[in-house]
This record gives sequence, structure tokens and C-alpha cells, in this order.
Amino acid sequence: MTFKEALVKASNICARQEKCIADIEKKLYDWKLEPEILEKVIDQLINEKFIDEERYVRFYVKDKFTFNRWGKIKIRWQLKAKKITGSMVEEELNNIKPEAYKETLTHLLIHKVKSLKDSDPYKIKSSLIRYASSRGFEPELIYQVIDEQIKL
Repeated sequence: MTFKEALVKASNICARQEKCIADIEKKLYDWKLEPEILEKVIDQLINEKFIDEERYVRFYVKDKFTFNRWGKIKIRWQLKAKKITGSMVEEELNNIKPEAYKETLTHLLIHKVKSLKDSDPYKIKSSLIRYASSRGFEPELIYQVIDEQIKL
């Protein structure tokens, strides 16, 4: 595949959906491009604003919190897996309103407790903690919400 073909194909992908550098690099590796061409394609996509890590982080954090109902820990780790770390990630995570964050966790736990069949409060509480932790919420907030909102 030539540079031009790879650039057209990658820019079409980026035009359809927000992508980060790691996502596009993976695609280019899958296409078995030479490292020099791969780098040139990535640089060109960045220069033409097809790839913008800040924009990607902003949308990623918003989408994962709003639609997937993930906590900050899980969002941070998923971005780290895409080689995105640093102040822009922390800034976007801090833009999540604390009231909305706590409300989301409360809603998840109330919904989860209704689906549990166990009657032992200890088992219910541990199940809720595991569930909320797997969704990426902070332990202190999990305990606080369980103590305040969930009547065991």
C-alpha cells in the first residue's frame, strides 16, 4: 500500500469517527505498512486535524461517563491503554460534575441491588462494592453512596 492510499483510507476512518493516534497506528500496522510510511501518515493526519488527541479525550471522557456509566478510574485506565495520559486527561475527568458523578453511581447501585437475590447484607454490600469497582468508581465514593443511599 502506498503512502497516498494509506492516507486516504486512514483519513476516511478519522472522518467517520473520532480516533486517537494509537487507534490509527494499530490500523496502519494491520495494513502492514512500512514504519516510515506509517509515521508520515500519522503526521499528515495530525497536521490536517483528522487526529486531535485533546478533542479525542474530551469526547471519550464524556461518552464513556454518559453512555457507558464508567467511573474516572476505568476511563483513565482505558485512555492509558491507548497511550494517552497527562494533564489533558485529568482536566477532562475533573470537568465531570461531582453531583452527576455521584448520582450516576447511586443510580447504578440502586439498580444493581434490585437485581441481587441474596438476603445477607454483607454479601449484598460486597457484591455492590465489586460491581462499582469494576465500573471504575473510587472506593471512598462507593462506600459513601452505599452507606447513604442503600438500605441494607
